[in-house]
Amino acid sequence: MRIDVLGAVRALRDDGGPVDLGGPRHREVLARLVAAEGRLVTTDSLVDDLWTDPPARAVGALRTFVAALRRALEPERPPRSPPRVIVTEGPGYALRLPREDVDVHRFQDTLARARRDPAAVGDLGTELAAWRGPAYADVPDAAWAQRERTRIEELRLEGVELRARILLDSGEGADLVAELGAHVDRHPWREPSWELLARALYRAGRQADALAALRRARAMLVDRLGLDPGGGLRRLEADILNGAVPPEGARTAWTGPGVRLGPRTTVDLARTLALAGGDALVGSRRDRLAAVRAAERTGDLSLTARIIGAYDVPAVWSRADDPEQSRAVVAAAERALAGLGPDGPVDLRARLLATIAVESRSADLSGTELGRARRAARQAEALARDLADPALLAFALNGVFLQSFGRPGLAATRDRTGAELLDLATRHGLQNFAVLGRLVRLQSASALGDLDAASAHADAADRLAATTEAPLVPVLTGWFRARATAARSTGAGGPTAAAAAAQYRAAEDGLRTAGMPGLHRGLLPLALLGLRLLHDRPAPTDPSLDWGPYRPWTRPLVLLAQDRGEQARTALAALPEPPRDHLQEAMWCLTVRAAVRLGERAVAARAGAALRAARAEHAGAGSGMLTLGPVARYLAEAEACARAG
Repeated sequence: MRIDVLGAVRALRDDGGPVDLGGPRHREVLARLVAAEGRLVTTDSLVDDLWTDPPARAVGALRTFVAALRRALEPERPPRSPPRVIVTEGPGYALRLPREDVDVHRFQDTLARARRDPAAVGDLGTELAAWRGPAYADVPDAAWAQRERTRIEELRLEGVELRARILLDSGEGADLVAELGAHVDRHPWREPSWELLARALYRAGRQADALAALRRARAMLVDRLGLDPGGGLRRLEADILNGAVPPEGARTAWTGPGVRLGPRTTVDLARTLALAGGDALVGSRRDRLAAVRAAERTGDLSLTARIIGAYDVPAVWSRADDPEQSRAVVAAAERALAGLGPDGPVDLRARLLATIAVESRSADLSGTELGRARRAARQAEALARDLADPALLAFALNGVFLQSFGRPGLAATRDRTGAELLDLATRHGLQNFAVLGRLVRLQSASALGDLDAASAHADAADRLAATTEAPLVPVLTGWFRARATAARSTGAGGPTAAAAAAQYRAAEDGLRTAGMPGLHRGLLPLALLGLRLLHDRPAPTDPSLDWGPYRPWTRPLVLLAQDRGEQARTALAALPEPPRDHLQEAMWCLTVRAAVRLGERAVAARAGAALRAARAEHAGAGSGMLTLGPVARYLAEAEACARAG
């Protein structure tokens, strides 16, 4: 007995004769069991896979299909003897056939063997030649079938390229020109294919054609996708020009599972520019989104997932610089994740999940979106730990950090994440993530009022930034030093409030051109308000101040400073809960101060309850950039107000 699914689903007897499998539903049940590779598929799963809206008697119909398949596949099985091909296991069914008797399993095993042993290239060629069409070609477009078709097609393309590479490495392959030419025409986005075609042309004595193929690849990648050719293509072009193409018998690197995939794209360039800040940062975000959209247009799911996940730029702030673009990237990542399915390549899934977590900045999300982003962060972290990939785990931990603002008072939790990031990045030479780890720990120590520890992290971050050419870091540490000056301005013999204000304004000059509007807007007025609150002075009332996203929470205090009490009361009553971000404790403390001044006991009590877990922290200091003073001070005011009367 043999079952084939690389093409239309069919079964063949030992003599090669076809088995009548019955109708489309019968073949779909058999196909679904093949896709499980011998694992149990529950009855409930089979029903869900066969019907979008299962009929009342779906389970009975399924049992009828299975019974008919058993008769077709084992026509000579004696009555009442247990089936041997489709067996009942617990709450479902499993297919029991040797892997060599199912074409897709045989192909997968041969491909795995050829990756390890080039001597299996002949068997790989035989298996590739046996394909009759797309996998499960006559099965309806159920979600499981689409996932399997995508996965298996990716393996087929990998097999074509691996076979060609082995043959070229062994000194053969001049006769591959026509085959590889057709392959790149059908799949022009696969850089390894262009490299292989150029090598085959060179092997056939066609040096000019080989160079022309590489130029076509470059033009196609740059003009249509905005992608720079990868290092392999660039090196091969230089080798051909210099007559240094690998000789016969030389083994070249195989870009297969477990090896980092190209291409070096404009997304890679965008990652570099993002760390420079300013206009380069703004441009890098634009180029990144353009590359993602272009990749989606190719229809190549793996390429799209790779490009989306390639932008693992450390992110330290919980408000997006361009919320619309972030939503577009998240949507693209979710589409790619759905296309890959739960059985897709684990590294790609982990990167997509980490991307969702990092790009879903908590200040910009609804409750439902926050829940989805936090789940993505947890899943990415778990997958990255299983893969033991340090760079991927660092990226996933960045997402965990950005999704750790679920409530006030979590500075210690974030410090643990920062400590792991720093240790991981230091051990594995991930300098950009080492900087991130320092900044996370700076923020956490600042939130906990430990200025000495925070200063040490700021100094270390500056030293790292000097070696990684990350000019944004001194901008952030400059803000921290202004925050420290503000805190010390309340002590005997400390700097004056005017000196702290001047330092904040100097820090603002650096941030203004840093290309981070999500961080910049409203920060200086909020810092100056915090400085005034530290010295028990009223809020600043300069009409030119742009309070940005913090305006609702600052407005009651500004109105009170203008002696507009009733308008302040109206503004206080309209306040929503603060976004769950770096500054949520600060917004709750502003609410407390206004409620106390206006005698609004219920509002003070609500804000006090929200702040209780942050009693040991300093308001706003979790940003690492400003402070309103100890939360305990505001909490005491809230509790006293709530008890009054």
